[in-house]
Amino acid sequence: MKPQPGSYALVLRSHTRARTQIGRWGHLNIKPGFYIYVGSAFGPGGVLARVLRHCRESKSRHWHIDYFREFVTPILAWYSYDPVRLEHRWAETMAGITDTTPIKGFGCSDCKCRTHLFHTAIEPDFVRFTYAIGGPVETWFYQAAG
Repeated sequence: MKPQPGSYALVLRSHTRARTQIGRWGHLNIKPGFYIYVGSAFGPGGVLARVLRHCRESKSRHWHIDYFREFVTPILAWYSYDPVRLEHRWAETMAGITDTTPIKGFGCSDCKCRTHLFHTAIEPDFVRFTYAIGGPVETWFYQAAG
């Protein structure tokens, strides 16, 4: 992964059930399975900086994902350096993939998307995702320090 602008889908895993307050957004019931969070990174450091920030355990809470991240573990990220913001198209596409459940209103307070977070009980399929969005995407596997 490089410090270039682009869009990403962060795949996270939950092993437990929990209920947490997500800033002013509301409560989220977290359940076991996988979550896919779709975002973009067009600021300093690009995709690399944004995904690494999401993977850090200790950070200030700025976005919905920052509150949620305390209950899930990053697994991998799918990303593209396309100069066009793809997060909205990716979120719309994810909503249409069977086996995913949209978490209404999460991570999309600054856009018109229904959500930017999705839950699935089964491990997300990279090939299926790439085919659904109709474009080239790369994969980065998260490895925790230590």
